[in-house]
Amino acid sequence: MYFGKVTGTVVASRKDEKLEGLKLLFVQQVDASGKITSTYVVAADAVGAGMGEMVMFATGSSARQTTATEGKPVDAVVMAIVDTWEIGGKVVYDKYDQEAVSV
Repeated sequence: MYFGKVTGTVVASRKDEKLEGLKLLFVQQVDASGKITSTYVVAADAVGAGMGEMVMFATGSSARQTTATEGKPVDAVVMAIVDTWEIGGKVVYDKYDQEAVSV
């Protein structure tokens, strides 16, 4: 699993029928210290994430383990919206305390 920030959406009017009804999000990976990286993925949204939210996403075969993506041709899925994380007792990210956000 990885941390990421939702930076956009993807609209594909023509796609495999198994992708019908899935919201696709453009997610920029974030490292454990909260720094945005240059890595992006397009991920199916299994939890209703929105623009600018910090999320957890999985790739590979794990991406097909949610109820929303089971048996579908996806390689990345957003499966959690992050409220907070800390490392070594230090808050790296807190959704509700923007002063704690290093992203």
